[in-house]
Amino acid sequence: MLGRTANGLFWMFRYLERVENTARLIDAAQRMALTRDIVSAAEEWRSVIETLGQRISYESKHGTYTGVQAWNFLLRDRDNPANLHALMRSVRTNARAVRTAISSELWTAINESWMEIDDALSRPIAQSNLGDVIKLIKRAGTLAHGAVANSMLRDAGFNFARAGTFVERADSTARVLDMKYYLLLPSVSYVGSSLDAGQWDQLLRSVSGDRAFRWLNAGKADARGIVEFLILDERFPRSLAYSYSLLRQNLTTLSRLHGTEGRASELIRDSATALADLTIDAVFDEGLHQFLTGFQRRNAEIGNAIAEDYRFLA
Repeated sequence: MLGRTANGLFWMFRYLERVENTARLIDAAQRMALTRDIVSAAEEWRSVIETLGQRISYESKHGTYTGVQAWNFLLRDRDNPANLHALMRSVRTNARAVRTAISSELWTAINESWMEIDDALSRPIAQSNLGDVIKLIKRAGTLAHGAVANSMLRDAGFNFARAGTFVERADSTARVLDMKYYLLLPSVSYVGSSLDAGQWDQLLRSVSGDRAFRWLNAGKADARGIVEFLILDERFPRSLAYSYSLLRQNLTTLSRLHGTEGRASELIRDSATALADLTIDAVFDEGLHQFLTGFQRRNAEIGNAIAEDYRFLA
């Protein structure tokens, strides 16, 4: 497969995953902000902007953190090059560039979703229609992933698409957990406490894990259990362990198809094995923030190695 095609598939699904994850963050923040006073609501939106790494660009335009400012900045503000409208346009652009490597069902799902989202984000989003816009964005991801699962050959293209998904998903979960956990438990002395149940619920909603966690834990929520769930539980499709288990499979398949193993395969093998052997005690002994920042650094290294191994844009 040509490097340009591999690059298009990989980044199409990285961008799509980023769009979905940001929509989940906005949805969870809005739910929480509605139950808070003005000061607490502003802090909630600040944490979302911070999690997405957009604090500097946001504060260069806005002096306060209000819901309507924050979600419009993230969804459609032209002064924010990482807004969801621009990201979804990139998804569609990449899909068009690799149309011969994807199924007609996938192209249709992405193209139609783009047209709907483009129309929805052509005007400022008010609180009254924010929920409908978020549903539309999340639906776009659901349709695209369904089309991939049910209509694409399990060839190199499929594995590049899935690799992009899991590299981005792992990064997003690590970022959300690092930022939200820091805000909720600024001191290690709080580890194991229940604190604000609503905030913990918001954290789980940010990664669509609230129902799954409650099902596995009989409704009981505590800091330690949530961290273990999001990092080590391979049953949850947005955990770090699950993402790396699947990413390892995709890169192993790509190595077999290309007849050689690159640096990315070595990196993911080492990282996935380390996660499988890790315990929650070891994570807290190292320091959760230190663990997560180290994970994000290694994850970025894996993403770069994939591009180098398969000569993206070559």
